[in-house]
Amino acid sequence: MTQQQLAEKVGIKFQQIQKYETGMNRISASRLWDISEALSVPVAYFFDGMDGAEAAQTAEAGQAALPGDILADKEALELVRSYYAIPENQRRRLFELARVLSDAAA
Repeated sequence: MTQQQLAEKVGIKFQQIQKYETGMNRISASRLWDISEALSVPVAYFFDGMDGAEAAQTAEAGQAALPGDILADKEALELVRSYYAIPENQRRRLFELARVLSDAAA
């Protein structure tokens, strides 16, 4: 599968796939899920070769502030997918608004 084909299946531009592949940009959990779906592989496929301690540390670092498996919650998953459907410039503004609101609530 080409980068272009994968990008089309995931709903992003192929340049973003290139940035993921080179390590220039990090891949969010929801995007990794979308990519695994597009490639018809389990998410664990991307962690082959990691021992149990490394995998646990990676998972722990990524979910330190999240209660349980937040992406198992249907509403949270729908929110994440909707968020990434928003054009990038508007998505950044929405993210900043959410950050300000969460800081105000704390």
